[in-house]
Amino acid sequence: MSHAVGIAIESLVAILLLLTIGYCILLNKRLQRLKADEHSLKATIGELITATEIAERAIGGLKHTVRDVNEHLGSQLAAATQMSAQLKHQLAEGDAVIRRLAKIASAARPSSEQKEAPAPAPEPAAAPRGSSARAVAEAAQAFSERRRASGLAA
Repeated sequence: MSHAVGIAIESLVAILLLLTIGYCILLNKRLQRLKADEHSLKATIGELITATEIAERAIGGLKHTVRDVNEHLGSQLAAATQMSAQLKHQLAEGDAVIRRLAKIASAARPSSEQKEAPAPAPEPAAAPRGSSARAVAEAAQAFSERRRASGLAA
Protein backbone atom coordinates (compact mmCIF):
# COMPACT_ATOMS: atom_id res chain seq x y z
CA MET A 1 0.00 0.00 0.00
CA SER A 2 2.72 2.36 0.64
CA HIS A 3 3.72 2.04 -2.98
CA ALA A 4 0.19 2.78 -4.14
CA VAL A 5 -0.05 5.88 -1.98
CA GLY A 6 3.33 7.06 -3.22
CA ILE A 7 2.37 6.48 -6.86
CA ALA A 8 -0.94 8.32 -6.31
CA ILE A 9 0.86 11.28 -4.75
CA GLU A 10 3.48 11.26 -7.51
CA SER A 11 0.73 11.07 -10.15
CA LEU A 12 -1.13 13.95 -8.50
CA VAL A 13 2.08 16.02 -8.43
CA ALA A 14 2.72 15.17 -12.13
CA ILE A 15 -0.83 16.26 -13.07
CA LEU A 16 -0.44 19.50 -11.09
CA LEU A 17 2.91 20.14 -12.80
CA LEU A 18 1.31 19.58 -16.22
CA LEU A 19 -1.49 22.02 -15.31
CA THR A 20 1.11 24.55 -14.11
CA ILE A 21 3.10 24.21 -17.36
CA GLY A 22 -0.08 24.69 -19.42
CA TYR A 23 -1.04 27.76 -17.38
CA CYS A 24 2.51 29.16 -17.80
CA ILE A 25 2.26 28.71 -21.59
CA LEU A 26 -1.09 30.55 -21.56
CA LEU A 27 0.39 33.39 -19.45
CA ASN A 28 3.42 33.60 -21.78
CA LYS A 29 1.14 34.09 -24.82
CA ARG A 30 -0.84 36.78 -23.00
CA LEU A 31 2.37 38.58 -21.96
CA GLN A 32 3.61 38.51 -25.57
CA ARG A 33 0.34 40.09 -26.77
CA LEU A 34 0.58 42.66 -23.98
CA LYS A 35 4.14 43.58 -25.04
CA ALA A 36 3.00 43.91 -28.67
CA ASP A 37 0.16 46.17 -27.54
CA GLU A 38 2.64 48.15 -25.45
CA HIS A 39 4.84 48.79 -28.50
CA SER A 40 1.88 49.92 -30.60
CA LEU A 41 0.69 52.10 -27.72
CA LYS A 42 4.16 53.69 -27.46
CA ALA A 43 4.09 54.39 -31.21
CA THR A 44 0.63 55.94 -30.90
CA ILE A 45 1.74 58.10 -27.96
CA GLY A 46 4.81 59.24 -29.94
CA GLU A 47 2.60 60.23 -32.89
CA LEU A 48 0.25 62.04 -30.53
CA ILE A 49 3.13 63.99 -28.99
CA THR A 50 4.39 64.94 -32.47
CA ALA A 51 0.91 66.06 -33.54
CA THR A 52 0.58 68.10 -30.34
CA GLU A 53 3.89 69.87 -30.97
CA ILE A 54 2.87 70.67 -34.54
CA ALA A 55 -0.47 72.04 -33.31
CA GLU A 56 1.28 74.19 -30.69
CA ARG A 57 3.56 75.67 -33.36
CA ALA A 58 0.57 76.31 -35.61
CA ILE A 59 -1.28 78.03 -32.76
CA GLY A 60 1.78 80.20 -32.08
CA GLY A 61 1.89 81.16 -35.77
CA LEU A 62 -1.80 81.96 -35.76
CA LYS A 63 -1.42 84.14 -32.66
CA HIS A 64 1.40 86.04 -34.36
CA THR A 65 -0.70 86.46 -37.51
CA VAL A 66 -3.68 87.68 -35.49
CA ARG A 67 -1.47 90.19 -33.69
CA ASP A 68 -0.12 91.51 -37.02
CA VAL A 69 -3.59 91.70 -38.56
CA ASN A 70 -4.92 93.48 -35.48
CA GLU A 71 -2.16 96.10 -35.69
CA HIS A 72 -2.71 96.65 -39.43
CA LEU A 73 -6.47 96.69 -39.07
CA GLY A 74 -6.24 99.21 -36.24
CA SER A 75 -4.07 101.54 -38.29
CA GLN A 76 -6.33 101.16 -41.34
CA LEU A 77 -9.39 101.79 -39.20
CA ALA A 78 -7.82 104.97 -37.82
CA ALA A 79 -6.92 106.09 -41.35
CA ALA A 80 -10.47 105.36 -42.54
CA THR A 81 -11.94 107.34 -39.65
CA GLN A 82 -9.68 110.26 -40.44
CA MET A 83 -10.56 110.06 -44.16
CA SER A 84 -14.26 109.96 -43.27
CA ALA A 85 -13.89 113.10 -41.17
CA GLN A 86 -12.03 114.83 -44.00
CA LEU A 87 -14.70 113.86 -46.52
CA LYS A 88 -17.45 115.07 -44.20
CA HIS A 89 -15.65 118.40 -43.81
CA GLN A 90 -15.12 118.71 -47.56
CA LEU A 91 -18.76 117.91 -48.25
CA ALA A 92 -19.83 120.59 -45.80
CA GLU A 93 -17.52 123.09 -47.49
CA GLY A 94 -18.84 122.02 -50.91
CA ASP A 95 -22.41 122.59 -49.76
CA ALA A 96 -21.45 126.02 -48.47
CA VAL A 97 -19.84 126.88 -51.83
CA ILE A 98 -22.95 125.71 -53.67
CA ARG A 99 -25.17 127.86 -51.46
CA ARG A 100 -22.95 130.89 -52.06
CA LEU A 101 -22.95 130.25 -55.80
CA ALA A 102 -26.72 129.94 -55.77
CA LYS A 103 -26.99 133.27 -53.92
CA ILE A 104 -24.62 134.89 -56.41
CA ALA A 105 -26.57 133.44 -59.32
CA SER A 106 -29.91 134.59 -57.92
CA ALA A 107 -28.47 138.07 -57.25
CA ALA A 108 -27.00 138.23 -60.75
CA ARG A 109 -30.31 137.31 -62.37
CA PRO A 110 -32.05 140.28 -63.83
CA SER A 111 -35.40 140.98 -62.26
CA SER A 112 -38.58 140.74 -64.35
CA GLU A 113 -38.63 144.54 -64.78
CA GLN A 114 -35.14 144.60 -66.16
CA LYS A 115 -35.97 141.81 -68.61
CA GLU A 116 -38.79 143.84 -70.12
CA ALA A 117 -36.67 146.95 -70.52
CA PRO A 118 -34.10 146.71 -73.27
CA ALA A 119 -30.66 146.25 -71.85
CA PRO A 120 -28.01 148.75 -72.81
CA ALA A 121 -25.50 147.48 -75.31
CA PRO A 122 -22.47 146.18 -73.50
CA GLU A 123 -19.11 147.51 -74.30
CA PRO A 124 -16.93 145.22 -76.38
CA ALA A 125 -14.28 144.89 -73.66
CA ALA A 126 -16.84 144.09 -70.95
CA ALA A 127 -18.82 141.56 -73.00
CA PRO A 128 -16.57 138.52 -72.50
CA ARG A 129 -16.23 139.08 -68.76
CA GLY A 130 -19.96 139.57 -68.23
CA SER A 131 -20.93 136.60 -70.39
CA SER A 132 -18.47 134.27 -68.63
CA ALA A 133 -19.72 135.43 -65.22
CA ARG A 134 -23.28 134.89 -66.40
CA ALA A 135 -22.37 131.42 -67.70
CA VAL A 136 -20.78 130.49 -64.37
CA ALA A 137 -23.79 131.81 -62.48
CA GLU A 138 -26.21 129.88 -64.70
CA ALA A 139 -24.17 126.69 -64.32
CA ALA A 140 -24.10 127.14 -60.55
CA GLN A 141 -27.86 127.72 -60.49
CA ALA A 142 -28.53 124.65 -62.62
CA PHE A 143 -26.31 122.54 -60.37
CA SER A 144 -28.05 123.91 -57.28
CA GLU A 145 -31.47 123.12 -58.75
CA ARG A 146 -30.39 119.57 -59.62
CA ARG A 147 -29.20 119.03 -56.02
CA ARG A 148 -32.47 120.35 -54.63
CA ALA A 149 -34.49 118.21 -57.04
CA SER A 150 -32.63 115.05 -56.02
CA GLY A 151 -33.11 115.85 -52.30
CA LEU A 152 -29.45 116.43 -51.51
CA ALA A 153 -29.73 120.08 -50.56
CA ALA A 154 -29.40 120.76 -46.85
